[in-house]
Amino acid sequence: MGDRHLFPSPKQVLTGFTELYNEGLVVHIGSSLLLCVKAILIAVVISLIVTYLSTIPVVAPIAKTLSKLRYLPLTGISFYLAILISDARTMQVWVLVVFMSTYLTTSLLSMISSIPQEEFDHARSLQCNRWEVLWEVVIKGRIDYVIEVIRQNLAIVWMMLVTVESILVAAGGLGFLIKNSDKFMNHGRIIALQIVILLVGLSIDFVLDYLRKTFFRYSKI
Repeated sequence: MGDRHLFPSPKQVLTGFTELYNEGLVVHIGSSLLLCVKAILIAVVISLIVTYLSTIPVVAPIAKTLSKLRYLPLTGISFYLAILISDARTMQVWVLVVFMSTYLTTSLLSMISSIPQEEFDHARSLQCNRWEVLWEVVIKGRIDYVIEVIRQNLAIVWMMLVTVESILVAAGGLGFLIKNSDKFMNHGRIIALQIVILLVGLSIDFVLDYLRKTFFRYSKI
């Protein structure tokens, strides 16, 4: 109502959308999505292998240790990775991988621990060996839960994407656009970018939830 405003006006936000589109918003969204997909695929593979093998007593301490690393700050993770990795884009991917793997492993370990003992006993009564029990009960029997866990943890990764992309602004992405807009105090563009990030994140969440419900109609989740 006065001369000073907490939020930019709708006109400024619409102008921000126009400016962002003219500067290649779609390309930057693609860059962010590609970074996110790479990190998710690597993190999921690592987390699933470690978690599934945690049913073996020797591997269990490794999985628990990995889950405890979720208390590491993002700045600390990027500092140590910068020593090991010279390419900044690769470092962005592995910062997200480490970040997501810790939370994903924690959720998957909780999922395994919640499996009723009766299901393991039933598999053993059918003369299944250790690996068959792992496949039938833990892996095949909980795929729908795994998708749900990935969907929940993906929200955390997408939220941290902007911070990680600020490590290398030359690679582009939504993080670069926000940092550039903040540098010039263009609040209309910042709000427009926040809306874009929210809509893309909700779209990813919707797709994963739709796939889970489509392929696993009888899921208890």
